[in-house]
Amino acid sequence: MSGPQPSDQPPPTVKCVVWDLDNTLWKGTLLEGDDVAVDDRVRETVLGLDARGILQAVASKNDHGPAWQRLEDLGLAEYFVQARIGWGPKSASVREIADELKFAPGTIAFVDDQPAERAEVAFHLPQVRCYPAEAAAGLLELPEFTPATVTVDSRRRRQMYQANARRQAEQESFEGPSQEFLRSLELVMEIRRATHEDLSRMEELTLRTSQMNATGVHYSDADLRALLDDARHEVLAVTMSDRFGSHGAVGVALVERGPSVWHLKLLATSCRVVSFGAGATVLNWLIGEAFAAGAHLIADFRPTARNRVMEVAYRFAGFTDELCACLAQLSQPEGGRTQRLHITPAPRPAPETLRLTAVALTAAP
Repeated sequence: MSGPQPSDQPPPTVKCVVWDLDNTLWKGTLLEGDDVAVDDRVRETVLGLDARGILQAVASKNDHGPAWQRLEDLGLAEYFVQARIGWGPKSASVREIADELKFAPGTIAFVDDQPAERAEVAFHLPQVRCYPAEAAAGLLELPEFTPATVTVDSRRRRQMYQANARRQAEQESFEGPSQEFLRSLELVMEIRRATHEDLSRMEELTLRTSQMNATGVHYSDADLRALLDDARHEVLAVTMSDRFGSHGAVGVALVERGPSVWHLKLLATSCRVVSFGAGATVLNWLIGEAFAAGAHLIADFRPTARNRVMEVAYRFAGFTDELCACLAQLSQPEGGRTQRLHITPAPRPAPETLRLTAVALTAAP
């Protein structure tokens, strides 16, 4: 393996493994007429990585048509979300795959039997971790290929990426207003009280979502578990789906409900669903729920270098810096950076581009 790693820290978890084909994923060389086959342990590695939510791609010097056909014949094509099969430099292929998936090079692993190919990738992309073909069968035993938790969404991450690729392809060919395209997706959002089984994904959202995290605060599994058992707090899970498939868990909201004031301590939504108006839909629903309860709504917002989009969402929903007397009912925020945004709720119309199913917060759990 190449690529420096800090000696005092565990290596970051790999998000995508990029495979060479000849004498790496399979035995033999396709263009030389070999009857290439996949070793059972390598096949187990491919399936095991997929089950852990680690995406996989191909970077191979081959003719695309025959190589992809062979992957299909071997029953493995479906496991690869990207394929760069041609005659260009492997480093260019790996870079294109990382850019397409929006992954940092440090989260990419590259497996190839040729030392020269690994060296070429390492030279141009020093953060990419490179492994020889003989290491392929043992990848699942390495810590960087072992996520701390594997959620339901992790196990279907590949399917979600593949569905998103089909969704984007249709959007590019769609002729008409963006609102009409969103309606054509048949989007469905569900907002419900989180369960203990949801908490790992909820923690992941607070940790990984930066652009659409209102406070930038990370709530651990233990933090969320304690709040889940606190009658004053609502821990809300947001999921979405459309006719292409499930988007999985796309948001988390943390609300403390008082008799006359509701306190939105956290709202984080996945960047993947920003264009679908997910954040605005959750805010409008929550404003309507607070109105039904006769309560004012106060939201914490802590500006970061990346969450300007979330501030715009709050402002567009009607939150202001108004100094309402209800603010006195909340304890002062820790530190000096957290802002308290206020709104006096009023009824909100139903969303126009998706169907919303949501829990009634004014009802008992």
